Amino acid sequence: MEQGEHVILEGNPASAVLIVCDHASCFIPAEFGDLGVVAEHLRDHIAWDIGAGPLARALAKELGVTALLAGVSRLVVDCNRHLDDPTAFPETSDGVSVPGNSGLTTSDRQHRADTYYWPYHHAIRDRLCKLESIFAAPAVISIHSFTPELEGVMRPWHIGALWDKDNRISAPFMKYFGHEKGIMVGDNEPYSGRHKADFTLDHHAEAEGLPHVGIEIRQDLVTVPGGVDEWAGILAGALRGILADSTLYTHRAGQQ
Repeated sequence: MEQGEHVILEGNPASAVLIVCDHASCFIPAEFGDLGVVAEHLRDHIAWDIGAGPLARALAKELGVTALLAGVSRLVVDCNRHLDDPTAFPETSDGVSVPGNSGLTTSDRQHRADTYYWPYHHAIRDRLCKLESIFAAPAVISIHSFTPELEGVMRPWHIGALWDKDNRISAPFMKYFGHEKGIMVGDNEPYSGRHKADFTLDHHAEAEGLPHVGIEIRQDLVTVPGGVDEWAGILAGALRGILADSTLYTHRAGQQ
């Protein structure tokens, strides 16, 4: 595997679950230099979802399922956006200018899409097709992370469950944490699964009627020593019972 390529972590082939992580990497291929962004910002949240990649790996290990992680920074191309969305190739992000994305030609965008974006999404589709040859409707779990504060506003949630039309995983997931004191769960917070920017789940899961959920975790929880393993265990504890229910793996009514 070369840097910039997506990563597949193989799990138990008997599992009908796929974990995906769109913003797992802050890697910028050499052909793009530093995109005109100072080094400190290239490791900041504008470049990736801090802690999301390690959490996705640890959660996949806890659950014994396969995980698929994108291999480039969201500043190169955001794998969770439609390609015609301006934020797919952001010229600014959280007030930071990205000069290397200014004035991109159609050819420039196509190159990035063909090299980094579509290989990741084709890999997701290929893996789901493989699972669908065994299971009627495999489940997709998308892992993201969010900053504790944005534009001066504190975000109190520890984790968030993102969903739109299908709450088969999100509803019992949030109910589980209703009994866990001290853990605040956001229902479509701090972002919403109904937002048009949520490309990966919309494209691969919702459109196909597959059970799915987006899970957001606050970054400060997984950047402290032991935080990744702790929260992987917490999330696995919430998900095991849900994923063990064989009735989950069916297409949502009206979709197939």
